[in-house]
Amino acid sequence: MDDFTSDAGQRLAARFEADRPHLAAVAYRLLGSAAEADDALQEAWLRARQADITAVVNLTGWLTTVVTRVCLNLLRARRNRREEFLDAYDTGYEPRTEAGAESGDPAREALLADQVGVALLVVLDTLSPAERVAFVLHDMFAVPFDDIAPLIEKTPAATRQLASRARRRVQGRPAAPAADAGRRHRAVEAFLAATRGGDFTALVALLAPDVVLHADALVVPTPEPITVQGAETVARGAMAAVARARFTGPALLDGRIGLVMAPAGRPRVLLAFAFGADDRITRIDIMAEPERLRGTEIGVVDTGHGPGQEREPDHESRREPDRDSVPPAH
Repeated sequence: MDDFTSDAGQRLAARFEADRPHLAAVAYRLLGSAAEADDALQEAWLRARQADITAVVNLTGWLTTVVTRVCLNLLRARRNRREEFLDAYDTGYEPRTEAGAESGDPAREALLADQVGVALLVVLDTLSPAERVAFVLHDMFAVPFDDIAPLIEKTPAATRQLASRARRRVQGRPAAPAADAGRRHRAVEAFLAATRGGDFTALVALLAPDVVLHADALVVPTPEPITVQGAETVARGAMAAVARARFTGPALLDGRIGLVMAPAGRPRVLLAFAFGADDRITRIDIMAEPERLRGTEIGVVDTGHGPGQEREPDHESRREPDRDSVPPAH
């Protein structure tokens, strides 16, 4: 539909602009990259303007479907590229094309990652395209399974199972039981805030005087792993990692509170903490070796209001995308 002087064209353009924040939120959670989400919205707009929308009643639901189909194609293509990348990585050659997923505006990417949750983006990136679509649309945007199923070419029952499987991955291993778990969570968050803010005094106050930091050789990188001791020494090292802290967020590492640095949802560095009786940090293990990253289960910290709770929306919130009018995915 190229004629935007028509009533239908004006209606579509107005609805797309009004729904842009919602559509961008869907695309970002499906793709984990602001730059890719922008590209997906542009592609969705190009498709939408070529469609006949005269019979479409719920344009928001219809546009959500168009955006989702574009993102699903990108996720499938990315999965194929990643398999090729991993094959090349195993041979010792590291293609530079993978870095393109982390391009764009770093400040904007970091802000969005904070809003959604770095750990959640990491877990979403481990899901299959169908699992990710089912979980994101249902658990985050209350889209009914009946509406999601045609997008991923599954039955509603199979779609529900995919979302349930994804939900278990998001929830991960239950947090290690500890009476002081809440205080330790706050201590890790304060460590991240002090590092980001360059607050040396606050950082030292969180550390035990004899705190030990151990870092893999790939963290710096250096020929050998590094071990340093003492609150001020460790704090000075943290101050040097302010840039990394932008893409870092709280996560459960094998069920214990820690931090994960993951630009574009791809884990690069993990920080595991040990605490003393006074809840000050006594040890920090910084991991960047691929074997250790792969061997650590990363989960989302339960804040009590995050995603992962199964629900069925009521009739008022159900979106009914007019599927017959949706442009096919290519």
